[in-house]
Amino acid sequence: MTAALTVDHLTKSFGGRKAVDDVSFTLPEGAFLSVFGPNGAGKTTLLRMLATLSRPTEGTIEVGGISLKEEPDRARESIGLISHNPMLYPDLTAEENLLLYAKLYGVENPQKRVIELLDAVGLKHRRLDRVRTFSRGMTQRTSIARALINDPSLVLLDEPYSGLDPHAIEIFDELIESVRENRTFVMVSHDLDKGLALASHVLVLAKGRVVAFAEKGDLADDEFRALYRSTVGLGVA
Repeated sequence: MTAALTVDHLTKSFGGRKAVDDVSFTLPEGAFLSVFGPNGAGKTTLLRMLATLSRPTEGTIEVGGISLKEEPDRARESIGLISHNPMLYPDLTAEENLLLYAKLYGVENPQKRVIELLDAVGLKHRRLDRVRTFSRGMTQRTSIARALINDPSLVLLDEPYSGLDPHAIEIFDELIESVRENRTFVMVSHDLDKGLALASHVLVLAKGRVVAFAEKGDLADDEFRALYRSTVGLGVA
């Protein structure tokens, strides 16, 4: 069976500094990988390379067997990105934003797809309102719809809970759970509790290198927290 995501000896250098240093891991279809580490560990740089927003200095990435280096356009068809930056145009309506992305991806019957997704995130009734009038939680829900417009098999999440209130977090969790089937997720997070609750696999980065990678079932939460403290040097609440 082809792996959902294969990262092999991935390195990203900026001048003489390696932000990501020889990172390798493989995820099966349906996995949820939570990536932890202190500021400057290379988490966001790793995610940007997975999202095809940054090119590796060395190493390879394959999504469903498709090389991001050899076939980047084809690979992007299988990738969705959700982050604290919603990547929406504030002066366009929710519907206009999603239609724009649907057409960029060549989605068949884009109007139908847009309405389906806005309904799924509970915003069909606000589809004609400009995004700048939305709350942070509503904007993030629209961002989820945007990320799913191309029905991606790999969904990347970069600190998606940043700035959300507890109610918005609850809604966000329910939305992620509703779309988990047959998708693979990679989430960068500083929140150990949230990351561990969602994860099937965990990865810890420090100074750009992997210091831990395991299936969650192979490591009890307490063991993982102790490993995190000892390898990264950060306390946990």
